Amino acid sequence: MTEQVDLSEFSARTGGLPGLRGFLARPAGDAPRPGVVVLFEASGADAVNRRLNERMAEAGYLSLMPDLYHGRSPYRCLVPTMRAVYSGYGRVYGDIEAARQWLLADPGCTGKVGVIGFCMGGGFALVLAGQGRYDAAAVNYGRAPSPSDAEAAMKGACPVIASYGARDRAFRGYAATIRTALERAGVEHDVKLYPDAGHSFFNETDNVPPVMRPVMRAVMGIGPEPAAAADAWRRIEAFFGKHLAAD
Repeated sequence: MTEQVDLSEFSARTGGLPGLRGFLARPAGDAPRPGVVVLFEASGADAVNRRLNERMAEAGYLSLMPDLYHGRSPYRCLVPTMRAVYSGYGRVYGDIEAARQWLLADPGCTGKVGVIGFCMGGGFALVLAGQGRYDAAAVNYGRAPSPSDAEAAMKGACPVIASYGARDRAFRGYAATIRTALERAGVEHDVKLYPDAGHSFFNETDNVPPVMRPVMRAVMGIGPEPAAAADAWRRIEAFFGKHLAAD
């Protein structure tokens, strides 16, 4: 289901880095489908995150995950990529825009494109929601800006669905911040906090290095939570089904 695609033609136009690649997952069948740009969490395009990309394709979307780390180690790329999240511009945003434009140029895309992100990618998805280029955005345990900044950023945003885990102490309060900002901006939204979930609860397996797991579980409650993930996927499919449907 997944293939690597060359995005460098588009990244040359959008300010991304040369040699950009992406992981494309096509849904079954020949009919054109809405596109979704999938943005990975801090661990990068590992097997767990590629599975999230495939899961979107199984839901019926032409799903493309750009390799924002360009094949390099997360330990080398994480900090500068995280710093880029709230700038709203720069090389990383050029890479993401290249993926969106690739989808729009593909005959298998209907012309509707959403964005979904997890952890670090969720932060990007939240910023992108307010930039007017996507038809819907899914933010999964993405870092939120301060309440005042969030309200300004969400003015004119596309519809947003967001999911957080109450056991994620590092991201405590983010669900309420985003919900309030979207309500005040008059943006259609669906924000839910799962009481039994922590960070990375969508992941089907634990991809945190074993030496870091005790700390990450204590601070962020990190790890799979299948019941919360199943409900969140159901909500995302319904939300995207509504907002990415053909006109």
